[in-house]
Amino acid sequence: MTRPRLLRRATALLAAVALAAGCAPDPPTGLRDSHLVLGTGNTSGVFYQVGGAYADVITTHLPGYEAIVAPTAGSADNLLRMGRGDVDISLTFADVAADAVRGRGAFADGAQPLRALAVVYHGYTHLVVRADAGIKTPADLRGKRVSTGTVNSGTEFLALRLIRAAGLDPDRDIQRSSLSLAATTRGLADGTLDATFWSGGLPTVGITELMSNPKAKMRFLPLDGLQPELDRLYPATYGTGRIPASTYGLPGDIPTVTVGNLVVVEADMPETLAHDLTALIFKYRQELVNGHPEWGSTDREAAGRTGVVPLHPGAQRFYQGR
Repeated sequence: MTRPRLLRRATALLAAVALAAGCAPDPPTGLRDSHLVLGTGNTSGVFYQVGGAYADVITTHLPGYEAIVAPTAGSADNLLRMGRGDVDISLTFADVAADAVRGRGAFADGAQPLRALAVVYHGYTHLVVRADAGIKTPADLRGKRVSTGTVNSGTEFLALRLIRAAGLDPDRDIQRSSLSLAATTRGLADGTLDATFWSGGLPTVGITELMSNPKAKMRFLPLDGLQPELDRLYPATYGTGRIPASTYGLPGDIPTVTVGNLVVVEADMPETLAHDLTALIFKYRQELVNGHPEWGSTDREAAGRTGVVPLHPGAQRFYQGR
């Protein structure tokens, strides 16, 4: 990482500490060299739990470093923050990261020099609807009150693509809200929303709480019918999977769309640091799983297949056993 970037982040960290203590910050003195800020997501979502477990492992097992978890809006927000120098490590959906390295969509102002450490697991897309809303297929969302997730989140990114794949215009054909997962589940429970999209690992705490809420009668809709159109519009980007019935106490498994979840850093991260951050994922796997079970999905052989986003040379060295 370049010196200006180090100073900028050191200043921000010192300012945060100083504000909490009620005093003015001293000039930067290398604090940034020992702190790593990890961009996650909604506090009731899987990214936050997964990121918290990773931060604990970094702080415990990487000498000289402390990891700080930053709750954020999610994938795109993490990458935009990284571009500004506010985040060092980001969790992100693979489709969002692909747009970032290509300079598309939210990143049209310029491609970002991202480098991947690993594909850590796959996110499962949930389409949850109120049982009394008359929604039986994604096309039935027309005219309904739908939360597509926080602005610049991976959920929003994929939700808008799925709505278009269903033949709807997300800005004209639905009553769209951009809400956090916590606000979304409250809206579904109290009847101010009809449906929501959510993409994440299994289980997601917020969805679990919604499904156990006695006031909320909810249904999951299958999304496999949108896969052909999604593949036509965005080739080689999304996969298929099933949300097991046992995850949320459902009547049966739910076929759905999946997307890879990456750990990414900037290209200028020192090679040794990137190598060590990658190694931690596999050396302390059980500690990570204790933080969230999705870490158990991480497979060393598949983790290095990061698609459009190039591996960081340090991560590449780890996978090559060097």
